[in-house]
Amino acid sequence: MGDPHGVGIVGLGVISRAYLDTLAHHPAVRIAALADLDESRSAAAAATVPGSAAMSVERLLAHPDVHTVLNLTIPAAHADVSRAAIDAGKNVYVEKPLAVTFPDGRSIVDRAASAGVHIGCAPDTVLGTGTQTARAAIDDGLIGRPMSATAVMVTAGHERWHPHPDFYYTPGGGPLFDMGPYYISALVHLLGPVRAVVGAASRLRSERVIGSGPRAGEHIPVRVDTHVTGVLEHVDGALSTITTSFDGIATTAAPIEVHGETGTLAVPDPNYFDGEVRHFALGGDEWRALQARAGYAESGRGIGLLDFVLADRQRAPRAGGDVALHVLETMTALLESAAQGRRIELTTTPRRPVLVPLTPATQWKGVG
Repeated sequence: MGDPHGVGIVGLGVISRAYLDTLAHHPAVRIAALADLDESRSAAAAATVPGSAAMSVERLLAHPDVHTVLNLTIPAAHADVSRAAIDAGKNVYVEKPLAVTFPDGRSIVDRAASAGVHIGCAPDTVLGTGTQTARAAIDDGLIGRPMSATAVMVTAGHERWHPHPDFYYTPGGGPLFDMGPYYISALVHLLGPVRAVVGAASRLRSERVIGSGPRAGEHIPVRVDTHVTGVLEHVDGALSTITTSFDGIATTAAPIEVHGETGTLAVPDPNYFDGEVRHFALGGDEWRALQARAGYAESGRGIGLLDFVLADRQRAPRAGGDVALHVLETMTALLESAAQGRRIELTTTPRRPVLVPLTPATQWKGVG
């Protein structure tokens, strides 16, 4: 794999542990620096990663061994941190969403292009065997021409378990911005980009009550819509219906179903890397599980960064900035459509990412 690619991580919150589990000992990358507003968190993380050092964000951005900044800050800080990294001449891989607003997302992508650096963005769960096996089945014609899809995420809200859930209920949060990137990214991988949307949204409560941790019982304001639904018109003609909600309790709906002329696929939760893909054929009498046939096997958060680092001129990153910007525009357009009561046409049309061939864990970990 050549010399390891230097990575600096900004933001050492809960999700950082999952990234470090994948990246800390991978031969393709070296975690050179870590920074967090809470210095104790970056120091604690550095103590677990040989060869890394805790430092300020400013020092990290100037560090000569940092080639890519992994931006794991809260959504409201994504744009500022990413732009600062770009201005320092660094590539950026950012946790979803790319930014809170579409203009901010566009500015990141345009700024990177002007600076000659690259942008990648989560989610990378869609690169696992679950979504990629379904993608391979669609591409091979297993269900004929895909006509429609449904994507459903229903939960009672993260304040039940998260000790500091405030950001889930501020701009950049809500069920659509929190979970929508997984579902919309999966739909783009499965069916291609979106050309237009129609959305509707509601907000049932003006405040939420924290259910755990030191702030249990505290009331926090709700500043975003907490139930968002809509229709996505894909460029190739398929129609996807998406529902994301923090106002429901539970659902029996499959996370994603794709319906074609000769069959239906049940696709596993795109918040996870693997899971069973099931097929029901026209004229059949039961669901049939498909064997995993594509995707990074047994992968974890950070596989998208590895895919990003190892991309070349022949293959664009599969979790790249173009798809992330498109997903961001799709989400903001759904909310704009809901507010204005009209169909919104999108301005971005990324290429559908290339399929991930079935890649055993030993191979992508560089130990095979």
